[in-house]
Amino acid sequence: MNEIVRLDRVAVHRRLHDFLDREVMPDSGVDERAFWPRFAAMIAELAPSNEALLRRRDELQSRIDDWHRRHPGAGFDRTAYESFLREIGYLSPEPAPFQVGTANVDPEIATIAGPQLVVPVNNARYALNAANARWGSLYDALYGTDAIAEDGGAARSGRYNPVRGDRVIAFVRDFLDRHFPLANGSHRDASGYRIGATGLEIRFPDGRGARLREPNAFAGYRGDRDAPQGVLLVHHGLHVEIEFDRTHPVGRSDPAGVSDVLLESAVTTIQDFEDSVAAVDIDDKLLVWRNWLGLMRGTLEADFSKGRERIVRRLNPDRRYRDRSGADFALPGRSLMLARNVGHHVVTDIVTLDGRPTPETLIDAVVTGLVGLHDLRRRGGVPNSRTGSIYVVKPKMHGPEEVAFADRLFASVEDLVGLPRHTLKMGIMDEERRTTVNLAACIHAARDRVVFINTGFLDRTGDEIHTSMEAGTVSRKADLKKAVWLDAYERQNVDIGLACGLPGHAQIGKGMWAMPDLMAEMLKSKGAHPAAGASTAWVPSPTAATLHALHYHDVDVARVQRDLAHRPRASLAQILTPPLVERPRWSAAEIEEELQNNAQSILGYVVRWIDQGVGCSKVPDFYNVALMEDRATLRISSQHVANWLHHGICTADAVRDALRRMAAVVDRQNAADPAYRPMTPDLEHNVAFQAACDLVFKGRTQSNGYTEETLHARRRQRKAAARA
Repeated sequence: MNEIVRLDRVAVHRRLHDFLDREVMPDSGVDERAFWPRFAAMIAELAPSNEALLRRRDELQSRIDDWHRRHPGAGFDRTAYESFLREIGYLSPEPAPFQVGTANVDPEIATIAGPQLVVPVNNARYALNAANARWGSLYDALYGTDAIAEDGGAARSGRYNPVRGDRVIAFVRDFLDRHFPLANGSHRDASGYRIGATGLEIRFPDGRGARLREPNAFAGYRGDRDAPQGVLLVHHGLHVEIEFDRTHPVGRSDPAGVSDVLLESAVTTIQDFEDSVAAVDIDDKLLVWRNWLGLMRGTLEADFSKGRERIVRRLNPDRRYRDRSGADFALPGRSLMLARNVGHHVVTDIVTLDGRPTPETLIDAVVTGLVGLHDLRRRGGVPNSRTGSIYVVKPKMHGPEEVAFADRLFASVEDLVGLPRHTLKMGIMDEERRTTVNLAACIHAARDRVVFINTGFLDRTGDEIHTSMEAGTVSRKADLKKAVWLDAYERQNVDIGLACGLPGHAQIGKGMWAMPDLMAEMLKSKGAHPAAGASTAWVPSPTAATLHALHYHDVDVARVQRDLAHRPRASLAQILTPPLVERPRWSAAEIEEELQNNAQSILGYVVRWIDQGVGCSKVPDFYNVALMEDRATLRISSQHVANWLHHGICTADAVRDALRRMAAVVDRQNAADPAYRPMTPDLEHNVAFQAACDLVFKGRTQSNGYTEETLHARRRQRKAAARA
């Protein structure tokens, strides 16, 4: 069978054509006879514009490289540099003060501050777990992680440990006392809860009673008024449910019968098509798109074994409660989902124009919009958006011209599939320096669509290194977080978001906690994100979402945002200060350690990407700390080594030696994985190892320092070899 469907100048892979015709367009209201010629016309119109924007990126980078070659070193004239950037159009004029006008935004984005999960959508089980992480057990999150210390007989291992359990219960009662205090007494001493005529009543063993100090914190209940199965509380817009079950092992020993406390946790989830996904061909992309279709239809399932039990995972229904008058109401049982499409720089031969690959982001946008129709026009079940919106995160855009192009793309998709204007909402990732320094203009370019801005330290650091590659030697990786530009960048993102009126319309977000096993450390440090005025921040797991939700009870983000609204904006000069070291004085041992740390991170991630198609991995670093690695962290590591190579801090032979030695380490780390293919038996012909070498040795000349071109080519090579 011919695998290509020709539509004038555009050729579409038949499997994409059949997927849309047979699985997506039925019940969508879209006429496929009209769709395909208009789809081809849209590609023919927009693909050349996208290509021109990519050429503009390279042109600007070339001119910046030339400027730094003429003004080498960390001590270059900052004023002259800023003038140069304005002269070449890298810095755009800032728009007059304005307020965004995004309408029909769900409250999870517009008004509720809380954690945001990011998950690879091609893994159905992970995607469902993330969508269902709207509610999480605080007991489980504390008991199963290092959030509760293991000293004094409170170990996690083995059967249920009552010593540890008591610590968890004490932690949770303290949480309830802080945020839902009683008018007299403590939740620690409660022997029962009931719903009285005026609200929640708490009983104590001596017969005394108490009420909440803030009666409006009581939101509802499940079960009988005198013996509720659950009591629903609300604080800072987030719900908490105290569950009661005197037959449960925990509830049986609790004086009040409390068996668990559930927190509203992952309020929103980004179902990722991009950095955490390894999708290089039609097989991979169809898995991504089909899972997104299943999520929007509410039909996605994943079955797996847990011990001897076979489990089927589905999307959770809404949660049902009664208010104090006894009237029924519902709360969402799952996260509001956003789709993160690929960046403008990724191309695919799934669709070609005049025989040339086309921007994959165009295809992602069309499929995302078409699939979203199933959510908006569903006749039953639980919708994703209750306001009639489709949420799309746009990564790796460079400046306001590219945001304006994305706005044009979204309008074209709306016209193509018959959606009202501005149904497709846009999340703007502030993760490239040209977007950071023009953030107000970027928001203005999508002012009626924008639903989020987010600081992404990882990609932003990779772009910082690449943009300033010719300026000089960058600092060690551990010191990058201390760089002058970073604090200014984080502050400016909040300042501009507030000035543009995002609260009530859009999220102001912060980046990922990348150490999923270090929850105690996350509890200590990630509270800085809501304290900085961010209404959301990324977490790597449902458990992390539940623990991070504690921070949004500790901090009233709306109040913080009001307090910050009029502070002076962060310095542009600081943002434009790259993390350079004027006269590096590192010892040979320090340089070797840095190379090995980078090499281990690169190889540990790349080997799974190339050999197994795993786009997001928990990879032990050189210091044996497990880090969540994706293409953003890979971009940092590869660009960092490329920078040190370019400026003579290390030699190519030293880099190759570090890669060879760390390949053996990575092989040992993965020895228990039956699907793992060791690199060390034949490094010269191992595709994954060669991909890692390409990322480093070609990193300086790779456009914007992105890793996709190398990863995609080598993954295709590996798949072809497996088929041969």
